[in-house]
Amino acid sequence: MRILLTGSSGWLGRFLAPTLRRAGHDVVGLDLAPGSDTQVIGTVADRALVNRTFVDYGIEAVIHCGGLHKPDIARYGAQAFVDVNVTGTLNLLEAAAAAGNDRFVFTSTTSLMISDEIRKGKAGGLREAAWLDEESGPLAPRNIYGATKLAAEDLCRLYASDHRIDVMVLRTGRFFPENDDTLDEPSGPNLKANEFLNRRLTVEDAADAHLAALERAPGLGFQRFIVSAPPPFARTDAQALMADARSVIQRYYPQAASLYAKRGWALPTHIDRVYDPGKAERLLGFRCRTDFGSVLAALENGAQLPFVHDAGYVSPKETSRCTR
Repeated sequence: MRILLTGSSGWLGRFLAPTLRRAGHDVVGLDLAPGSDTQVIGTVADRALVNRTFVDYGIEAVIHCGGLHKPDIARYGAQAFVDVNVTGTLNLLEAAAAAGNDRFVFTSTTSLMISDEIRKGKAGGLREAAWLDEESGPLAPRNIYGATKLAAEDLCRLYASDHRIDVMVLRTGRFFPENDDTLDEPSGPNLKANEFLNRRLTVEDAADAHLAALERAPGLGFQRFIVSAPPPFARTDAQALMADARSVIQRYYPQAASLYAKRGWALPTHIDRVYDPGKAERLLGFRCRTDFGSVLAALENGAQLPFVHDAGYVSPKETSRCTR
């Protein structure tokens, strides 16, 4: 198929484009920044550009992973988030419907599922970890990023219903390479390793999830999926995870504490949320290859960690912006 991939120069796009090609698809990349997989330079907020791209390249399906993200809140105003994340998604959906496309994959975020109560966690009086799946709600995103992503999801739902497009929404966990923009401790690699317990995946797994969604979409209508490394925990662990996460981790991974100690790392004292990716496994046949056990195996064998940490990573759209 001829796939329009938005965000093709970004972190996910640079892994997703080759993944799609290996599966036999033709890829047309659209991004603000130039890149090896980007043929169209521009923004999805430009409706004329989107429509022209569909006509010029004969687009048959869309994977929409471009947009403004949580760290962009410090650089862009609310209107920019609406223009890109909401209007841009609408432009793509309208073009896909007009072109008779039968499937559309939208990259969303688990971030929109986090209320202020969950974010404050134990300090805010939360007594057990929130167990989050696609039915969790009501949703109350805590920032403009989450609010615009949720609005875009609703547009996807409407277009799936009104235009008979099978639309797969992937609420991905964390896979960014840079440091967390709100936490200084633990160190970046330590924090990323911890997050494989409940809220992280590799960028390679994120790319594979999008391919699975694209290829399994026909006949599924509108679906939302959480995409994250499978957690080792059960729902019955929720209270213990908030009270003393290390003891719960010890039950599942007796070797974790000693392997972490050798690295000078710290296990989390509490876990305030767990994302459940079971629906993606049931309907898409997709399960992340890398999990917390993979991290421990690398520590035990002295191998390279199975995820990327790059404290100096800057989005290509920002480096491109600085040179314009």
